[in-house]
Amino acid sequence: MRITAYRKAHFNAAHRLYRKDWDDQKNLEVFGKCSNPHYHGHNYDLEVGVSGTVDPETGFLIDLKILKDIIKEHVEDALDHKNLNEQVAEFKNLNPTAENIAYVIYNKIKEQLDPKYDLEVKLYETPRNFVVYKGE
Repeated sequence: MRITAYRKAHFNAAHRLYRKDWDDQKNLEVFGKCSNPHYHGHNYDLEVGVSGTVDPETGFLIDLKILKDIIKEHVEDALDHKNLNEQVAEFKNLNPTAENIAYVIYNKIKEQLDPKYDLEVKLYETPRNFVVYKGE
């Protein structure tokens, strides 16, 4: 039986959307108020889906405690209450858009999972704006 198990998480973080090679006016035109030089924050909601085959011996796809611990260490502890542009190495040269944050989270979690699992990351930047990344 193939199934997907989900774990929800939450973190708060600040960021600024901008390109260093553009002046403030061009950044404002492209990124709007999200280009504020003094940053702004979001209350991010995260859904992580792990897909695969259920182990007939245990009845588990994955022990959700394992997934919980991976998300806590590699996402929540790494991103919560951080300025993504200034404090998170992955965003030193990567614009922390919702798309790029989801991509970074996906890679952080994927590195920790058994390769037999497929992974999906759904990141809500607001209750109405979200992105989904399933890998390439």
